[in-house]
Amino acid sequence: MLHMPKYEKIWLAVGTGALIVFLLVTGIMAVSMGLHPPNGMKMKMEPENVETAAPFNSPGLKKIGPNEYRATIISYTFGYNPNTITVPKGATVHFQITSKDVVHGFMIPGTTTNLMLIPGHVAEYTQTFNEPGEFLFVCHEYCGIGHQAMYGRVIVKDTV
Repeated sequence: MLHMPKYEKIWLAVGTGALIVFLLVTGIMAVSMGLHPPNGMKMKMEPENVETAAPFNSPGLKKIGPNEYRATIISYTFGYNPNTITVPKGATVHFQITSKDVVHGFMIPGTTTNLMLIPGHVAEYTQTFNEPGEFLFVCHEYCGIGHQAMYGRVIVKDTV
């Protein structure tokens, strides 16, 4: 048996007791209030079926309303399909993106678009492009030796 002074035993018991009470209260509150970790993933799919399951069986840009588009993009090792999309100025683009192999990222610098692409999950984000120009999108999660080549472009024109 470990020999400790009386005060060390008291403080060890107080600390252990406080930890147990804290964990119990936190667990009971989380369960009783119905709290769960955040999950913004609305759609799930098997990563090996990405290219055969809708909507990823036909990736690309589709017009869904006046000046409103849906960009369906697949990320894969060192690339995106498609890697270039062209929209008119003022267009609202609903990105729908997934990964078919490993964890990737999708970020458009200079905007608020920043997604984590996890195999089996579909990430969605909406971005409006009010200025004409060329916006680079990049993978910001290291995915292997060719990671630096993983990028694409959103081209925003005054007219398409």
